[in-house]
Amino acid sequence: MSGFDLAPPSADQRRALESMLSADEKRVLLEHGTEAAFCGVFLDNKLDGVYCCRLCGLPLFRSSHKFDSGTGWPSFFATFDDDHVRMVRDTSYGMIRTEIVCARCGAHLGHVFPDGPAPTGLRYCINALALEKAAD
Repeated sequence: MSGFDLAPPSADQRRALESMLSADEKRVLLEHGTEAAFCGVFLDNKLDGVYCCRLCGLPLFRSSHKFDSGTGWPSFFATFDDDHVRMVRDTSYGMIRTEIVCARCGAHLGHVFPDGPAPTGLRYCINALALEKAAD
């Protein structure tokens, strides 16, 4: 375990955090939207660091776990800590997928698929708008 506090923000804290989001960030994080492929700011980012939840700042992914999936969204083969993401069955759009949300604030991040590289075989396909980059 990473030792990070996973307690959700209070209602007042959440309102303050949400007020700092752009309209596009709100659509993705709060309304389970998806950004267009191949346009996210972190798609080709190769800098070392940690990718955190754009809403609450919880660390989600390490840059060392990022890979080019060719799908048009930032992709990772492992999480920063499995306790930092929650998986939810998603049956929208006539598909059965696994949605990923932030374990602290519940913000929509993207989806996970079983077609990633070793060692996990997973591809966490994440909206760049759902992330912010922090140094290691």
